[in-house]
Amino acid sequence: MKNVDINSITNAFLNYCSKDTNPRVYFLLKSLVEHIHQFAKQTQLSHEEWMVAIDFLTRAGDITDKERNEFVLLSDTMGLSSLIDMIGSQHSGTPSSVLGPFHINDAPSLPVGGDLAKENEGKCVVLEGYVKNTNGDPIADAELEIWQTANNGLYSNQDDKQREFNLRCSMKVGADGRYAFSTVRPAPYKVPDDGPVGDLLRATGREAWRPSHFHFIVTAKGYRQLVTELFPSDDPYLETDAVFGVREDLILDYREVNELDTLNDDFVAKKRLTAPFLKVDFDIVLVKENGEA
Repeated sequence: MKNVDINSITNAFLNYCSKDTNPRVYFLLKSLVEHIHQFAKQTQLSHEEWMVAIDFLTRAGDITDKERNEFVLLSDTMGLSSLIDMIGSQHSGTPSSVLGPFHINDAPSLPVGGDLAKENEGKCVVLEGYVKNTNGDPIADAELEIWQTANNGLYSNQDDKQREFNLRCSMKVGADGRYAFSTVRPAPYKVPDDGPVGDLLRATGREAWRPSHFHFIVTAKGYRQLVTELFPSDDPYLETDAVFGVREDLILDYREVNELDTLNDDFVAKKRLTAPFLKVDFDIVLVKENGEA
């Protein structure tokens, strides 16, 4: 198009798309480009401001590696990750929450009742619950991935003093759908603020703190994968989570328990635990892949 101008450039882009473009791809691109072009016109975006944005994205790419994804962090801190989670959680199952930038694949297997704490210091926490469907029936052979920060507020792939896969595990439940493990209480922490996302947070006067939490990914044949987090009800950062991940249904009480004999015998750490310890009970509800609630 030789005579492209401010008013025609959006349609020019859309007309350049081939008729063979996948309909969903075309729908998403059309909406995205229309919004971006309208934003530029509405704000009278300057070339200098555009270059700041390009530099921001370039720096995000430069700092991203297999252990840290600045683009995921950007999506998290802008609320986009949580918005997508909420769009996908309009059902009667357990709500989704953000994956975060520090997930690692292939965490070692831990049996039901296993001890994730190992040499880590901190207040002992015992987590236990069942993976169920929306009818309340247990889901046999569901698989969980679980990860958390250490007592210093760092994940294992942030801290070279921690062993590989520290405070990370995978777990396969049995026919009863029960998961259970002992660990230490994770600490609140700041999202990484030494890159472009940190610059954006400071530019808008925001804090980088997240409340402490446990990460879960839960999968089972015939059910939607669930990515979620669990938060303690007494955490001081619940109302100001930097990545908007807190959901009312994911806030739990850490109960103080004084009786060791209340624990099942399959808890590996039962013999070394001393009372009082903290106990968290939480059932995970998955929804069918076909969308049935």
